[in-house]
Amino acid sequence: MGLIDLSAIDLNLLVAFEALFEERSVTAAAQKMYLGQPAMNASLARLRILFQDELFLRIGREMQPTAKALEIAPDIRTALEQIRQILAVSKIFDPATAKNTFKIASSDYTSYVVMPKLLELCRRTAPNIDFRLIGFAKDCVGELLEQREIDLALGVFQNPPRQTIQMPLFPEHFVGICRRGHPMITQDAITPETFANLLHALFTIRRDEVGEIDQVLAKYNLQRRVALTTPHLLVLPEIISSSDLVSAVPSRLVESFAYRGTLEIFEIPVKTEPWMISMLWSKLTDQDQANIWLRQMLKSVCEGI
Repeated sequence: MGLIDLSAIDLNLLVAFEALFEERSVTAAAQKMYLGQPAMNASLARLRILFQDELFLRIGREMQPTAKALEIAPDIRTALEQIRQILAVSKIFDPATAKNTFKIASSDYTSYVVMPKLLELCRRTAPNIDFRLIGFAKDCVGELLEQREIDLALGVFQNPPRQTIQMPLFPEHFVGICRRGHPMITQDAITPETFANLLHALFTIRRDEVGEIDQVLAKYNLQRRVALTTPHLLVLPEIISSSDLVSAVPSRLVESFAYRGTLEIFEIPVKTEPWMISMLWSKLTDQDQANIWLRQMLKSVCEGI
């Protein structure tokens, strides 16, 4: 037997069948479905044609199911229940009881700044929610979102991929860090020349030795020596605190470290432009209730950063 073309069938007929099977009365089934009795009679007539069986016969005061009706009733009930569950899940997301696992593409910096506050908020309001932090290359983020390998991404996205939506979270800027008592850093503002002559550590994931600071120094006809490059931003405060290297890092990375007595923060003597940390998600999940909730939580925690 070939497959039935569902586009040619009114699936409300299955709901009518369910009501007739449960009520054993055309009148009661019509009332349950908020229909008139003629409309229910018409649905029964169409059901009989669809299944090529009488389905329900009046015996005494009740409409009794035929053998065919008894045979198909469990499957129809299961199908309708599955549809109801699908619709219920798509409309309702309760963080207090949800057991979702969210995958967030994030660098160590954005993870360090955002995740402690997000986890603390979820501990109180969504105790069964889990998170997976995913490392990513920016030129792959669109594909990761489209393929649902991540739910959203955190970072700087100057040219967002197609079919994505971007929301700014908080601004960021560079500050200089050095070890406390560094012989070349004093309370007085240092000059660009002094800054350029220091030994520098550079965070880079491109495996090169050129960062934004180098581009700015070039405008002053200055060049620095990069004595260390690392793809791991979070190791820099520890390295800087035990050496004579200096580094330009996002300000929020070292706000807490500065109070440990090992680091000093200083103003970089050349002008650098601030940037915006944003979250990025796919248009495919823009109306997904779980994804909406996650974005609201991230926006909430970032408002206090």
